[in-house]
Amino acid sequence: MGKLTLTFLGVGSAFAKRNRQSNALVEAWADDPRRQSAPDDTVLIDFGMTGPVALHELKLRPDFAYLDVDGRVNYPAITNLIVTHQHADHVGGLEEFAATTRHVFARPSSNDVRRTRLIATQEMIEGVWTHSLSGGLRALSGRTATLEDYFEPHPLRAMGDGDAQPFSVLDQFEFSLVQTDHIRIHERYDWPSYAVRIADRQSGETVFYSGDTRFDRAMIDKYVVPARLSFHDVQLRDEPTPVHALLSELRTLPESVRRTMHLYHYGDSWDASEYEFVQREFAGFARPAYRYLLFD
Repeated sequence: MGKLTLTFLGVGSAFAKRNRQSNALVEAWADDPRRQSAPDDTVLIDFGMTGPVALHELKLRPDFAYLDVDGRVNYPAITNLIVTHQHADHVGGLEEFAATTRHVFARPSSNDVRRTRLIATQEMIEGVWTHSLSGGLRALSGRTATLEDYFEPHPLRAMGDGDAQPFSVLDQFEFSLVQTDHIRIHERYDWPSYAVRIADRQSGETVFYSGDTRFDRAMIDKYVVPARLSFHDVQLRDEPTPVHALLSELRTLPESVRRTMHLYHYGDSWDASEYEFVQREFAGFARPAYRYLLFD
């Protein structure tokens, strides 16, 4: 029976300076991370502007030495990459990821590039290339590049959108997309944004990772309440039109739900005395560079 772990590269909001932006590395282990020098498969959930530096720092830790190749981040060790939405704190590091993989790690004799699987809805995959990456990556020597020169596109349909299409690692852990209510141009869900639901086929248990979303009680009841644990974005201070779940809103959830909920994507004032209650009422603030065991 395999194991799955999650490590935040950062846990801060888009504008946080103390804890980097919220991106996460999921690692799948056929045996045990204490006995393996490297995982059997990897899934990176988002890679924002601070992602390259955060991954560079993470590779210096003994338990993450497989991410180091002669002082460089071993980007080819990242097999899968999920994009939840197109804000820069979630996709701003993809250009470095793509360019380094192709131009540093390709085999010069064969131009053999190990392409990481880019996982998102079809609309998101097209948008990431058109609006985020093509400006810096479309020029290659002698020709115009496409997304496929850098990544292997792997489109999924989200849960609730016809037949959902999860993808799996180790033939045990399923990753599915769940639409979230993050930014509204005019109405709910008119701007693409997604959470990630992870299921263990053997135990039937699930873990929920919110991505970015407003407080959505219906989604929480459907996906967070049944989960063995969850990671939910939070905005610490109230405001009239939030685009993240407010801490005051999350406090209205039942204690049984809050006790399994780790809060992330928080601002730089998280350790002020006024937020000491978070450690008592929730699973706590998520910690960067700490391996959370999702399934054992």
